[in-house]
Amino acid sequence: MDTENDIPRHIAIIMDGNGRWANTRGLPRGEGHRVGAESVREAVETCRQIGVDYLTLFAFSSENWNRPKKEINSLMKLLERFLRDKLPEMLQQNVRLHAIGRLDMLPDSCRKEIDQAIKKTRNNTGLNLILALSYGSREEIVDATRNIALKVASGELTPEDIDPALFSDHLYTSQFPDPDLLIRTSGELRISNFLLWQISYSEIVISPKNWPDFRNADLRAAIGEYAQRNRRFGKV
Repeated sequence: MDTENDIPRHIAIIMDGNGRWANTRGLPRGEGHRVGAESVREAVETCRQIGVDYLTLFAFSSENWNRPKKEINSLMKLLERFLRDKLPEMLQQNVRLHAIGRLDMLPDSCRKEIDQAIKKTRNNTGLNLILALSYGSREEIVDATRNIALKVASGELTPEDIDPALFSDHLYTSQFPDPDLLIRTSGELRISNFLLWQISYSEIVISPKNWPDFRNADLRAAIGEYAQRNRRFGKV
């Protein structure tokens, strides 16, 4: 990684394998999520150190609401604790927090911690940390389409106004550039309803490691692999 172009401006990560990590060790699934939070801390620190501008983490999907209620409650409490404990670090390290998804579905106590962290870090100018919570890309696309349709119906837009740029402006991610690099852990070869529109030209790196085992060296290796890619965007 010798040039500025070797560093992706925006990295998105599907943090998969917490449950499997715990199961292989005979531990409760919640322990996998707890140790996975340490991998989040390392990913944030690594991205901050090397100059990544945006890091989007798939923290809780819209499909995750179908998990056992006990596990969901544990995940929400872990998220609250993570935000509360890491807020001083985010302030010290100039990290700005954002959240995308159908956030109204989250528990009130969780929303309170998210809103507070977003408010307190809004003037930070370093790494933008984006948590995808209660997030599903199909739902995001449906929400964008509905909003555009309402504007057409009201006369604010015409059908001829609709193009890829306008559509992007109605997504949850409208204020962020598209990811340059998508990383998925646990070796699974699927996208899982994550940023389907935004990753059209993202480079994809799959790690066989489960998320709790994915640390600084693994992230740097994925970025090193990205730096070897020739991004043509459809050109020769």
